[in-house]
Amino acid sequence: MRTIPLLFTLSFSSLAANSLPASPPPTLPVSAWQTRVNADRSITWRLYAPQAREVAVVTGATPQSYRVQPLQKDERGIWSWRSAPLAPDLYEYFFSVDGMRIIDPSGALPKPQRQVNTSLILVPGSLLDERNVPHGELHTLTYHSEALGRERQLYVWTPPGMETMNAPLPVVYFWHGFGDTGLSAVVQGRIPQIMDNLLAEKKIVPMLVVMPDTETDTSGLIPEDVAAADRRREFYPRNAEAADRELMQDILPLINRRYHVRQDGDGRALAGLSQGGYQALVSGMTHPEQFRWLASFSGVTTETVPNQAVSARLAQPQAINQQLRNFTLATGELDNVTGADIAGLKRQLEQQNIRFDYDFYPQRGHEMAVWRPAWIKFVQKLFR
Repeated sequence: MRTIPLLFTLSFSSLAANSLPASPPPTLPVSAWQTRVNADRSITWRLYAPQAREVAVVTGATPQSYRVQPLQKDERGIWSWRSAPLAPDLYEYFFSVDGMRIIDPSGALPKPQRQVNTSLILVPGSLLDERNVPHGELHTLTYHSEALGRERQLYVWTPPGMETMNAPLPVVYFWHGFGDTGLSAVVQGRIPQIMDNLLAEKKIVPMLVVMPDTETDTSGLIPEDVAAADRRREFYPRNAEAADRELMQDILPLINRRYHVRQDGDGRALAGLSQGGYQALVSGMTHPEQFRWLASFSGVTTETVPNQAVSARLAQPQAINQQLRNFTLATGELDNVTGADIAGLKRQLEQQNIRFDYDFYPQRGHEMAVWRPAWIKFVQKLFR
């Protein structure tokens, strides 16, 4: 009676061993099969896949911006390709292995997402670098959301030396885009590094940056359950209402309790990208007395997702011009995701004679190559 389980176990173990994917042999140093940035700022992408028939690296953030580059396999089973020297930036990519999408198993920086499917690699030489300057602190706060009835997390960047500052500090709240997480703003947005470096260059005033989770995950509002074609009709409006309730009932009181911050509208800003740009627009227009600085980077707008509070506020141009210290829109020339949204809102603001700044990025789409520069530009205007 004991023979059958033993044979089954041996057979299963043999099958599992034969089915395991190939691993680099211990005689190979990791550098031989690892994606790396070279001294001339080129990148050599590498993947150990001796049994694969076809491997390519795909760079870019959306199908519109994808660039596919086939890799070549050497006698060790390592696929590779070296790019030309690249501009300093944080690049997003994934591998296609016989038609299957995978992140880079040798990379140290997967992009934080609700479904992780891309990797990141930094080519140094910009404000995105970690420089030898005074560094702020990054806090992870877990809190109970009364508005949503669940435990939630957000991230807070605080400036270096905050504990020695007597005056309360202003706060900017930043909302991430669809499919991402609050950590996306930290890791891919590089907000801590950008803020450290701008502050060291005396280009911004000391402030806090709060990065909540744009997705509320309340009943019936799970992003993964809504088809892309239905998001504007079924998901964005209801999620925005839930996120706005959480902002006012939970997040603002939490930050006010935990930190020595300003609690007036002139000391608060709202910004966001893509879906987060819609969230900033909705909350900013719903509570104009609470936020006097507002930015939407490639945001969804009421051009495609109606909102009564936003429409009512936009119908009062004089009030908006008096209330907002700065209202910024940013978009890429090639953005086919929310380009029409921003264009429609821009038209409306111009017709209503509402003051705003417009940042336009030629040859860019719906991507961080728009949002990081737009953030860098926006925060330099704040609280002055």
